[in-house]
This record gives sequence, structure tokens and C-alpha cells, in this order.
Amino acid sequence: MGVYRQWIGTSGPSSAKVEGKASLPARALQFCRRRLAIGLTLLLLVGCGFAPGLASPGPMETLEREPLSLVTAAASHPFQVEVADTDEERARGLMYRESLAPDHGMLFDFERPTTQAAMWMKNTLISLDMLFLGPEGRIVLIAADTTPGSLEPIGTRRPVRAVLELLGGTAARLGVRVGDRVEHRIFAAPD
Repeated sequence: MGVYRQWIGTSGPSSAKVEGKASLPARALQFCRRRLAIGLTLLLLVGCGFAPGLASPGPMETLEREPLSLVTAAASHPFQVEVADTDEERARGLMYRESLAPDHGMLFDFERPTTQAAMWMKNTLISLDMLFLGPEGRIVLIAADTTPGSLEPIGTRRPVRAVLELLGGTAARLGVRVGDRVEHRIFAAPD
């Protein structure tokens, strides 16, 4: 056990300094805070991947765009998406982007289904819709109008092959629902 220092009183130099061991409730609170800080740090590192060299702010160079179709009950909607398929690209995502065209987005390819897919909005300046896509490209979760800058993890425990990020409000505008699908080269063609 470490030494706990506590200042008694709040007024100037006449306050007495007392050294001793912390009380049990104080130690328990300190222990919980440390565990929470360590847990959140690990969650963010595991969920988003650690990528060296990402400390400097500024928009990432855009990646090459590819065609993608978002197929709803009403229509097939064409998009041009950047594909983030390396740890560094997935960690950086759409951070520091000041805008996103209504027919553009980013597809985060995890290369194989995972139940560990978690996203966040750190350093993201615009609201996004996140579509979590199962192994065949079917939407399993829609996180609509996410909050810019939020550190709150967003995810699902269902198997996810990829996450499609679009401009906030796109899913509502197009009537996108869970069960709709995305057509892109990373997914097998539907039967």
C-alpha cells in the first residue's frame, strides 16, 4: 500500500498536513478509477487498432475511390467509397475531414468476420451514419447521426465483415433498414 497524503482544511498556511494510509473507501475508489482508465485505454486500442504516426492532426490523403451500391427495398443507390483495409487506414478513417459528399463514404474492411468491430468518432468533425455489415454485406446495425468527436464506442457483438461510413442523415434520407445490403467487391455476389 502506498502512502496517502491529505490536506486538512482549506485556508492558507495554518492548515495541518496529515500523512497516513488511505481509508478503505478511498482506496477502493482509487482502485476503480485506475481499472476504469486502463480498461478504456485497452478498449480503444483494441477496438480501433494502434497505428504509429497518427498523432499529427490534419486530413488523411484520400484513398482511391471504388464503386459501391447500397441496395434498399426501393432502389439501388450508387456511392463512391474509399476502402480502409490496413490498420493505419482503419485507425485514421475520416478523422479531420471537414466535409463528405452525399454520394461518398468510407468502407472499413476487416478482411474476415469479427465480433470485435467497434468504431468511435474521435477527431471526426462531421456527423456520420455507420452501417455495420455482416459477412454477405447485409446491414446488421445502423448507428445514425453519430456525434462528432465522441469517444463512446459504437459496435455490435454480431459478426461484422465491414463498416460503411456515410454522411450523417443518409440512411434516413434513403430509407435504409437493417437487412438491406451493400454490393461491393469484398462481398460474395448474392445467390
